[in-house]
Amino acid sequence: MLLKKVVGTSLKSVNLMNQVRYQFAHKLVENIENDKQEVSLDSENCILVNENDVSIGQTSKRDCHKLDDQQNIKLHRAFSVFLFNRQGEMLMQKRSSHKITFPNCYTNACCSHPLYDLENEREELNAVGIKRAAQRRLNFELGIPSSQVRPENFHYLTRIHYLDRGDGIYGEHEIDYILFLQKDVDIKPNPGEVSEICWIKRDQMEEQISTLDGPLTPWFRLIYQSGQLGLWWKNLHRLKKFEDYNTIHKLN
Repeated sequence: MLLKKVVGTSLKSVNLMNQVRYQFAHKLVENIENDKQEVSLDSENCILVNENDVSIGQTSKRDCHKLDDQQNIKLHRAFSVFLFNRQGEMLMQKRSSHKITFPNCYTNACCSHPLYDLENEREELNAVGIKRAAQRRLNFELGIPSSQVRPENFHYLTRIHYLDRGDGIYGEHEIDYILFLQKDVDIKPNPGEVSEICWIKRDQMEEQISTLDGPLTPWFRLIYQSGQLGLWWKNLHRLKKFEDYNTIHKLN
């Protein structure tokens, strides 16, 4: 009996120590991811634009997304990638809880910004700079090898202009380039950016999206509710007919 009691106490102690170690490791990872977010907010510069998408300067990612005293957000250039596999299913990701804007929200495969700091991402002809930025971020967020998502693999469709004030501290005000990509790729999500992924079938889109256990990001919701997503999705085999380099669609 004494031996059993000692062993039981030891096992409890071991379990408690393991639990403490797990909590410490989890907190350490969380702190590291938060630090990474803070560093990128101040060290990476977005491209400021006017309502015609003409570049007018640069400022930090933090400054681009922070509401000022009048609740305004600087307008900047961004992109949204919609990724489809060969079966025509669309990838959606749930944004990590570490994200500064719209954490724990579901959205399209990748949403980010070309950086002013990278000269090749400022190139505007045929949206090639945007496509290079998309290649970089797909690798960073979803672990997709850059060799599998080359700039020429993307289909540029159009641009949207939208504003969402988020949590009242950080929000989005973007001219957002819409990129489609249909290809089977290797995916290894970065947990600091993406907490989960799922594949959506076109004929079950409404049902599957309605059952997601979290809200949609404002840009994805606007594109989805506009009806354009379904239209483009039906025409993956002939996307070139939808290319529009002249129009900026204002959605709200």
